[in-house]
Amino acid sequence: MAIGMMWRPAIAPAQAPRTLDPEAVRRGALVVEAGDCAVCHTRPGGAYLAGQLPLKTPFGTLYSTNITPDLATGIGTWSLPAFERAMRQGVSRDGHLLYPAFPYVHYRRMSAEDIADAYAYLMSGPPVQAPALPNELNFPMNLRPLVSFWNLLFLHTPALQAQADRPEPWNRGRYLVEGAGHCGGCHSPLNLLGAEERGKALTGGIVDGWEAPSLLGLAQPTRGWNREQLVAYLRGAVVDGHGTPAGPMRPVSLGLAKLPDSDVQAMAFYLLSLPAAALPEPPRSLAGAVPAAAQASGEAVFQGACAGCHGAAAPMRMIDGRPALAATSALQAGSPRNFLKTVLEGIPAATGLPGPVMPPFADSLDDAQLGALAAYLRERARPGQPWVGLPSTLDDLRQEAQ
Repeated sequence: MAIGMMWRPAIAPAQAPRTLDPEAVRRGALVVEAGDCAVCHTRPGGAYLAGQLPLKTPFGTLYSTNITPDLATGIGTWSLPAFERAMRQGVSRDGHLLYPAFPYVHYRRMSAEDIADAYAYLMSGPPVQAPALPNELNFPMNLRPLVSFWNLLFLHTPALQAQADRPEPWNRGRYLVEGAGHCGGCHSPLNLLGAEERGKALTGGIVDGWEAPSLLGLAQPTRGWNREQLVAYLRGAVVDGHGTPAGPMRPVSLGLAKLPDSDVQAMAFYLLSLPAAALPEPPRSLAGAVPAAAQASGEAVFQGACAGCHGAAAPMRMIDGRPALAATSALQAGSPRNFLKTVLEGIPAATGLPGPVMPPFADSLDDAQLGALAAYLRERARPGQPWVGLPSTLDDLRQEAQ
């Protein structure tokens, strides 16, 4: 039985379809965007969907694979049944098990029609020769057959059934959020084996050093989201009171911007319907307001490095509607992690697309300056509520970047 769990039969190589339904290809392009496929399967400066992107996990580094129709290094010899098996069961065409960093736990909830359309789109693209790079996983996670036991424990995602008592936008939004969009893959805490913790879906997680906030209770007054704001944010816009997507969410939002407006509206409709979770409050500092001397130091850093774009009279505030920093989600959050990550890494430009751009300050500001800036801006955003663990969080982020 154990051997049967660790091994799956290969599916015979197949020739890529010679003719593809243009409508299926068009629909498939939208499915691939909804599934964020390019986010993981395209490395910076690399060919579209050719893989080789390093994905850092607690168990080591994985490299994404080539999903172009190249015969030798991509999926050009995959039939639709082989592709669907990978999407639903996490098994490659040749029978080896795929690591669950590939979110087949969520993709198995997709409809057969959407999977077939995604297959048509991928097979319509140009083949790119890009061999898979060897993973750098720690023992025993580098033993791929052990994934079978992970599947035995965690691959129980039920199919999504439309709820008749809910409106169509809610059901569509749920399908996109919990299926192709696999939002829980980032916005849920993971257990020691890298699986989403049961009963804590969408309550928040950590991805690449960024805090993926809870998606529950977004409509609560303390979170302050309405549908117009959430739709704009999901599409990568600058939103008054919340800012703009950064870090791993940035490319996701740029992909969502290519979907029909009705789909993003449906996602927002569903997310705003989710009730708040009963989670513990983040620790609060007993230190009170930041001392005047520290405030002056932080203000000096702000005036020198930030005010040109974020000051009250900055032209950029008028050009693209940037909100006051005090109103952004990063400064209102219970942890300084996302604010610090944004300052350290900036917001890169998206080639050929308009949108906010911010330079990284990891090399131009030292830890004392970053800490003073964070404390100063937090005091302006939440007077008398300084962040707990600001120095240690900054130290952790610096070490993670090495």
